[in-house]
Amino acid sequence: MDENKIDNSDPSYELHCIRHSAAHIMAHAVQQMFPEAKFAIGPVIKDGFYYDMDLPRPINEEDLIEIEKRMKDIVKANSPFKRDEWDKETAKKFFSEHGQDFKMEIIDGITDENVTIYTEGDFTDLCAGPHVRYTKQCKNFKLLKTSGAYWRGDEKNPMLQRIYGTAWKTKEELDQYMFQIEEAKKRDHRKLGRELELFFMHPASPGSAFWLPKGNTIFQILSQKIRQYNERNGYVEVRTPQLFKKELWETSGHWDHYKDDMFNFESEDETNSLKPMNCPSHMLIFKSQLRSYRDLPLRIHDQGVLHRNEVSGALSGLTRVRMFSQDDGHLFVTEEHLKDEINGIISMIQRIYSVFGMTFTVTLSTRPAKFMGDPELWDMAEKMLEDVIKESGIDYKINHGDGAFYGPKIDYLV
Repeated sequence: MDENKIDNSDPSYELHCIRHSAAHIMAHAVQQMFPEAKFAIGPVIKDGFYYDMDLPRPINEEDLIEIEKRMKDIVKANSPFKRDEWDKETAKKFFSEHGQDFKMEIIDGITDENVTIYTEGDFTDLCAGPHVRYTKQCKNFKLLKTSGAYWRGDEKNPMLQRIYGTAWKTKEELDQYMFQIEEAKKRDHRKLGRELELFFMHPASPGSAFWLPKGNTIFQILSQKIRQYNERNGYVEVRTPQLFKKELWETSGHWDHYKDDMFNFESEDETNSLKPMNCPSHMLIFKSQLRSYRDLPLRIHDQGVLHRNEVSGALSGLTRVRMFSQDDGHLFVTEEHLKDEINGIISMIQRIYSVFGMTFTVTLSTRPAKFMGDPELWDMAEKMLEDVIKESGIDYKINHGDGAFYGPKIDYLV
């Protein structure tokens, strides 16, 4: 049998195997450089792979060059990937002896009696597979960058180093991808922001943009256009405080479900938070006076500043920030208003995206495992949203369990 042929006719499966195996080869190369390295997970992602690991020092550009060199040597050796099944105790003993704490934690979470092990050369890893048959099948690869990542995505856990790479079936595909990467760098909004004197980011305030005169002019023009559009659609503008006491977030449910993503601090023996969203403050506006059903629907919007405690490793220019402004709207309606108001919002969203030539996909995100409220009310809300989407003729998918803790939602993914 041809050693460079993977036993599956599905092209996406073949590419998945190549990238998954490249992640293992990279970990093998890292282990050669840092025998004390502790490995976490190394999955396949869109266009490539990564591996999270705990290393004795930060990885630099010179290290990436050396890791690539060692990977090429491993590929050239053309070692087979050997699959074994071990019982959990044998696996835990092996990884304990090799100081692989993260692997032991993963094993503890596996419910099966046995676990799958792959060995390539002198590198053995806990892995469900699949892999290529020989390392030579992974010769078209390139390491891209490093970043930080908390173990299991929890900031209370150790910060690991993540090395990203890409791998392809042919050299031509790899070259084309790297060309696209270089072209994208030229159009990186962070680079253009500085060059065009629009905005810049600074480590003195991570995740917060410094808007320069030209950029602020664009910001204000966009803000005013949205303001006028909202007014034409029956919205009134409000502005609410930045700082709220803990009690409000406890009432709204955000304290139990969202407090780790908020900026919280003590002042005069009270816990306060910068608002990460406007929902509770808009509820206070509605409750601030007696309302009649004749006052409904009431449509309000707010362009105030919000803060969210995004982990530093996730920050990325203007696409992932800690301080931002959003056109945040809330509607107060009776049940008979629901369908018309949802249709109105859908029309507004699609109109705005069309102005900027943006394309999107739509998902209906349903009740998560941790939620507030009456399940029957959730069912009614989900059905109402789905009925409206269907009647509007929009293609959509169900994103099960990804709704907010307080309600289902229609997500537009640009």
